[in-house]
Amino acid sequence: MPRITVDGVELEVPAGRTILQALDDAGLLMNGVDIPHYCWHPKLSIDGSCRLCQVEVEGAPKLQIACNTPVQDGMVIRTASEQVRTAREGVMELLLVNHPLDCPICDQAGECKLQDYAFEYGVTQSRTREPRRALKKHVALGPTIVFDQERCILCRRCVRFCREIPQTGELAVIGRGDRSVIETFPGAPLENDYSMNVADICPVGALTTRDFRFKIRSWFLQDVPGVCTGCARGCNISLSVANNKVYRYLPRRNDAVNDTWICDAGRDSYREIGARDRLKHASVRGENGVLETVSTDFAIQEAARRLARIAAAKGAGVIAGIASPHATNEDLFTFRRLLEALGAETRGVAVVRGASDALLVVEEKAANAAGARAIGFGDAAAVLDRLRSGAVDALIALGHDIAHEQFLGGTQGLEKLDTVVVLDSHVSELQRVAHVLVPTRVAAEKHGTLTNCAGRVQRVRAAVEPAWEAHGEGEILARLGAALGLGGFDGRFDVREVGKALSASLPAFEGIDLETVGAAGRPLATAGASG
Repeated sequence: MPRITVDGVELEVPAGRTILQALDDAGLLMNGVDIPHYCWHPKLSIDGSCRLCQVEVEGAPKLQIACNTPVQDGMVIRTASEQVRTAREGVMELLLVNHPLDCPICDQAGECKLQDYAFEYGVTQSRTREPRRALKKHVALGPTIVFDQERCILCRRCVRFCREIPQTGELAVIGRGDRSVIETFPGAPLENDYSMNVADICPVGALTTRDFRFKIRSWFLQDVPGVCTGCARGCNISLSVANNKVYRYLPRRNDAVNDTWICDAGRDSYREIGARDRLKHASVRGENGVLETVSTDFAIQEAARRLARIAAAKGAGVIAGIASPHATNEDLFTFRRLLEALGAETRGVAVVRGASDALLVVEEKAANAAGARAIGFGDAAAVLDRLRSGAVDALIALGHDIAHEQFLGGTQGLEKLDTVVVLDSHVSELQRVAHVLVPTRVAAEKHGTLTNCAGRVQRVRAAVEPAWEAHGEGEILARLGAALGLGGFDGRFDVREVGKALSASLPAFEGIDLETVGAAGRPLATAGASG
């Protein structure tokens, strides 16, 4: 491996990489070694057009662009010399010749690299008096992206993204010289399934998403690391939160999962957190056959009473459990322990399947289907068979996927059950047959881990709090176990303790818990293993 010296510090870097790539690999780029850049992106081809990343390489006759200069053994690089500083000032001055200086009204203010670099590396005042060129404003490039052409600095990241990642190629540079602009091809609007990523990689305020544009200033937002729950890929995201509300999802870099991208459908799924059809009250079906609002404690006690009565009369074999592939590993482990302590042997997980692609989107439309299987919940077919044969009298259902057309196709087979206990976050058809209904939290409202389709366990955190009483499935099940008087249940649910118990109990999760999973996640100890 070549050894290079950067600003007096010797580093060992991989061969065949450019200076920027080598520093990015080492985690030092803009994190100890500041080399500003616009056109370069770690997951796109090298363009070399902005010239802002120039550095001094000992022995070279002139400054070199760090994005396209391969490292060589013994290379000595200076990133902060007077010559480099002067070159950066010149580049920034040229970029700002036609750029509108109206940061206070720009939606990108506060997270704009042109704003940041102008402050760090730019000149203090403009030397031009000519009016800036006027270009198009508020152009709809497609259903998701709005373009302010006058703000564009022609870094061409968006063009390369469309050509190289979704490979749809809707964008191009039209014109020459100072007349060059970004445009869509005639009859080809920007509407691929990953279109909103161009707003993420745009270093200025030229490309913004119609969904987030002018909703809130970025400096009011707090970014909480999390996982997209739209499918089993488990793309890493940042949840932008203010006023106890999630305003957007942004992709968070994880080279082992989603690089730096996220599909548009997954990005838009943040709306499910604050959706109007969230369940907000616990309910119990009264003597008149109508669901009546009750406290969560009362609902849990009623569920325990009904389950205990059935188990005493017919045995626990007539009780079945359907797990939710949207619940955390800790929730599902608690569910497994409850069913085992109760003596209910019929259990499964209902995983809805849908469209997929060759980039990120996978067929399973749930974030923790792999985790459910690894914890011991098999396919829902076994539960469905017993339901249809009349061998089940009581069902504990987490979520409502069992009612999807790929499984029951509604509530058929559930109307005649003695007891249906539903723990769910959103309104569904199961309300029509539920005897006990308890609202739960979604992944963005609780701590825990999820296991993606590749068997990588990743952490989620509570970014917001529901405005009504709702608890995680694990907490409700722990309280239900205590109400049933089951051994090992005292009504408490500590997610860290449960995670450690899961790690100690199942070989697949050995050495993996909330404390050890890390920011990038950890693969299951035995991929695909189940309990």
